[in-house]
Amino acid sequence: MALHTTTDSVSGEPQRLRQQGMSPLEMERSEHAAAKAFRRILPFIFICYVVSYLDRTNVSFAALGMNADLGITAEQFGFGAGMFFIGYFLFEIPSNLVMQKVGARVWIARIMVSWGLISMATAFVTGPVSFAIARFCLGMAEAGFTPGIYLFFTWWFPGSWRAKITAAFLVGIPVANIIGSPVSGALMQLTSHETLRNWQWLLMLEGLPAVLLGILCLFYLDDRPEKAKWLNSEEKNLLQRRLDAEQQQIAAKHGSSMRAALYNPLLWLLAFINFCGIVGSIGVGLWMPQIIKQLGVSHTLTGFLTALPYLCGALIMLVWARQANASTQRIRWIGGALLMAAVALACSALVSVPVVKMLALCLTVSGILAFQASFWALPTGIFTGNAAAGGLATIVSVGNLGGFFGPSLIGYVRQMTGGFMWALLAVSLVLLIGAVAVTAVRDPYRNEQ
Repeated sequence: MALHTTTDSVSGEPQRLRQQGMSPLEMERSEHAAAKAFRRILPFIFICYVVSYLDRTNVSFAALGMNADLGITAEQFGFGAGMFFIGYFLFEIPSNLVMQKVGARVWIARIMVSWGLISMATAFVTGPVSFAIARFCLGMAEAGFTPGIYLFFTWWFPGSWRAKITAAFLVGIPVANIIGSPVSGALMQLTSHETLRNWQWLLMLEGLPAVLLGILCLFYLDDRPEKAKWLNSEEKNLLQRRLDAEQQQIAAKHGSSMRAALYNPLLWLLAFINFCGIVGSIGVGLWMPQIIKQLGVSHTLTGFLTALPYLCGALIMLVWARQANASTQRIRWIGGALLMAAVALACSALVSVPVVKMLALCLTVSGILAFQASFWALPTGIFTGNAAAGGLATIVSVGNLGGFFGPSLIGYVRQMTGGFMWALLAVSLVLLIGAVAVTAVRDPYRNEQ
C-alpha cells in the first residue's frame, strides 16, 4: 500500500532543506516521525473511509428489493440516491471550517456517529419522498468527512508523504466495494423476516459500524503532532517544524485565506474536474448492481461480480498513483486516467457480450479510481490554512454535485430509453470533458523540483 515518491524525496530536495532551516539529519528524523504517524493513523482512517463509502453506496444493493417493495421507479431512485450529494454540498464547507476550529478528533467522531444512525434509519423509509429525504439527511451528516480527512493529513504529513497517504486512503473505495458487494449481495439473498425485509436488514447492519467507529475515534485520534503521546518530544518538534515551514511556503505562493482560495480560478477548475470524475464514479457505482443484474444472475453472484471491477481498480490505482507521482508529467497521468474511463464506459454501453461488458466495466472503474488517487495531490500542494479548509471543501462539495447529477442522469435517460446504453454514453461524455479540462492545470510540484 505504501507508494514511494521520487520527485519529493529527502535526498532530492536540498533547496527545500535550506528553506526550512533543517539539517539532513533533522530531515531524516522528521521522516521517521512521519512514518510512525503513517503506521498509527492510516489504518484507522482507512477503516473509517471503507465504512463511509459502504454506507453511501449500499443503497445500490438495497434497491434490488426496496424499489419493488416501495414502488420506486428508476428515475425516482436516481433522484433520491443523488440527494445525498445535495446535502453533502450544502454543508461541506461549514463542516470543514468547524473542524478547523474544534479539531479532527471531535468532529470526525460527530460525523461518523450521526451518519451511522441516519444510515440505519433509512431502512424505515416508506416511499420515494421519504427515501430522498433520508438520503439528503445522510449527506448532511457525512458532509465534511472526506475533505476533513484531507485537511487532517495536511496537519500531520509533509508534502513528500501527501500523495502516498492520499492514494493509500483512497484504496478504501475499492476495498469497500470488494468487501461490501459480496456481503450486501448475500444479505439481499436472505429470506425476509415477517416484519423486516432483506434490504432493511442490509441498511441497519451496515450502518452500525460507523457509530461504533465514531465513538472509538474520540479515544484514538490526535488533532496534531504536539498532542500525540506516542511521539517523543524531538519527533513532535521536528515534524511540526517541517509542516509549519511547508505551509508558510504554500501561503506565500498562493495565499492562506478563504478569500484567496475562492478568488483563485484554479480552485474552480479543480472543482469542475472533480465533478466530472464523480459523475462517473457515483453514477456507475450506484447503478452497477442493476446493470450487472440484467445479465440474468442471482443477487449473490451480482455481489461478487460487482466487486470484480473494484478489485482490478485497487491494483491499478496504486500503480497509477505511484507512476504519476514519480513522473515529470503528472498531469498527463491524471487526464489519461479519465480518458481511459471514458473510452471503457462507452465500450461497456455498446457491447452486449457479458465477458466483454465486464472487462469494460473493470477498466472504467480502474480509470476512475486511478484518477482519484493521483488527482488529490494537486489541491493539497496549492492550498494551506483556511484556504485549505475552505478550498478542499469547495472542491469536494462542488465535485460531489456530480454524485447527484450522475445517478439522476442515468436514471432519467434509462427511464426515457428503457435501457442503459444511452445513459452510460452520456456519462462517458462527461468523463471525456473532464479529461480535456485536466490539460489546463499546471502541476504545482514541478516548480519545486
